[in-house]
Amino acid sequence: MAADPAAQAIFELTSEFPGKISVAPATRDQHANTLSVIRGQSPDAVIWPETVSDVQQIVGIAARHKVPLIPFGAGTSLEGHVNAPLGGIALDMSRMTRIIGLNADDMDCEVEAGVTRRQLEIHLRDSGLFFPVDPGAADATLGGMAATRASGTTTVRYGSMRDNVLGLKAVMADGTVIETGSRARKSAAGYDLTRLLIGSEGTLGIITSLSLRLHPVPEETVSAIASFSSLQSACDAAIAALALGSGLARVELLDGAAIAAVNAASKLALAAEPTLFFEIHGSAASTRDLATALGRLAGDFTASQFNWAVDADARRTLWQARHDAFWAIREASPGRMPVVTDICVPVSKLCGSVEAAVADSRNTGLIAPIVGHVGDGNFHCVIMVDPSDADEMSRMQGFLDRLIDRALSCGGTCSGEHGIGQGKMAALAREAGQSLNVMSAIKTALDPLNILNPGKMFTVPSRT
Repeated sequence: MAADPAAQAIFELTSEFPGKISVAPATRDQHANTLSVIRGQSPDAVIWPETVSDVQQIVGIAARHKVPLIPFGAGTSLEGHVNAPLGGIALDMSRMTRIIGLNADDMDCEVEAGVTRRQLEIHLRDSGLFFPVDPGAADATLGGMAATRASGTTTVRYGSMRDNVLGLKAVMADGTVIETGSRARKSAAGYDLTRLLIGSEGTLGIITSLSLRLHPVPEETVSAIASFSSLQSACDAAIAALALGSGLARVELLDGAAIAAVNAASKLALAAEPTLFFEIHGSAASTRDLATALGRLAGDFTASQFNWAVDADARRTLWQARHDAFWAIREASPGRMPVVTDICVPVSKLCGSVEAAVADSRNTGLIAPIVGHVGDGNFHCVIMVDPSDADEMSRMQGFLDRLIDRALSCGGTCSGEHGIGQGKMAALAREAGQSLNVMSAIKTALDPLNILNPGKMFTVPSRT
């Protein structure tokens, strides 16, 4: 009987990379760990490359044995991106953590894929510059953020990873190293391979380094919070706020259930009502003017309270509570597991979409607080379920299907920032239509052996 291809590949990799590969069950399971009800599927081994050459060599061995490779950043994804449904080897990028260069005059930098947001923030602390994309997980790797086209709370002003990656280096399925884009702020040279690889979820190439756009640290930052008696008022106020000027950097919504959970977890005393969190960037004068205008606007939409703060500690407490909302909601439902989903709709359709989601969760008896980046029309439902309750799981699936159907029917998308992974493959097929065939053709052309993160985004022919 022929030897198992994965075993052959692991034997060869162990010889070539002593001390950098593990088959320990706990390590393998950790690399398939998920914060959702999607069942973990562990790889056959985990390997830690340290250089681009390491990645090339690993890809070559995997290709020779036709063994899958699953790129792994920090494991913060929510749609099963790091699972190994066909077995294979997890490629943990956490040792590729060099900050290669900072070009302060051009406001850009180059980093390896394993650098985390927190590491880059510390490195930039005295430069007067910052990297703005904030998905909430400080330990998310920048390579993983690019692979999943991450965005987050600051997208309303600064855009997503798509807008803040100037170029990248990647190892393709045949071992070729390509460099895409340039440090120039615009280009009309050829296909935009940078944006092809951003959001490809490790299915087309393995990102090893990134050239990132940086921004000046604002002269002053002001945070504000406003509570409303209804979701309608809160959503209407959020949409109206977008017209006040470009100083708005964050516009976030938590519904009453989410606020109640945050109060309990963070020891706050916010009104348990639909609440908007704002952040304003600009000069001392412009931020205060905009905060004053926001206060008037909140009053126009019958806000029950409106407060704003410049003090760094007060702002940090406020935003930490917002970032910890997921954990607070999870803590409020002990014994249950979270299903965190997101959709994104045109902002004009935001109110109807949020209210329909709340009504649907109420009618189906589901616990599903809402947290939203509403400045972009993007919101999350954190559905707390008992995976052993078949009826509840069925109701949850129906809720998800209807949520996506409503988003697609009004010109939205099945995923604003979580990506597809395993969890939204059927939803992508509904959304993409015939363009899914083009995606599949690109995948087949660039990865004919289907070794790069197979079983994600869409189904391709089985490996031979």
